[in-house]
Amino acid sequence: MTEPAAATVGVYGFTVDAFLETLANASVGLLLDLRQRRGVRGPEYAWANSARLQDALAATGISYRHVLELAPTTELRQLQYREDDRQGVGKRSRVALASSYAEGYAREILAPYDLGALVAELPRDSTTALFCVERDPEACHRSLVASLLRAEHGISVTDLRPD
Repeated sequence: MTEPAAATVGVYGFTVDAFLETLANASVGLLLDLRQRRGVRGPEYAWANSARLQDALAATGISYRHVLELAPTTELRQLQYREDDRQGVGKRSRVALASSYAEGYAREILAPYDLGALVAELPRDSTTALFCVERDPEACHRSLVASLLRAEHGISVTDLRPD
């Protein structure tokens, strides 16, 4: 049996067609939606709202699963937003997570979550994509999940980014 492979991917910077093509090129067979709220504001990214996204994925043969347990809490998100405000950056231009956010996410979300059980369920014949909205994984909690997959489970993780 081969080990599972994973990738990270966000919404920002993609059109729906480019997003689906990127997933296909990476052999993604399962998309794990790690968002708390599964909507994106504005018409440019309306395709990433949950129902539309699930329809687009289904049309290309990619499975979808919402993993709410790995979504940051509202309180954690507010902590990150305060740091963004302090630095004068918005979610779409953030390049890194606040250390207090990363520490809180690790303690409150990752520590109690059974990542091993999730890994056991991942497909071995395709890549699993960890999905959220930020363009760059370093600016998103999905990078923290990816780091743990690498460190504790030896899973190869690539970052999918728009051209």
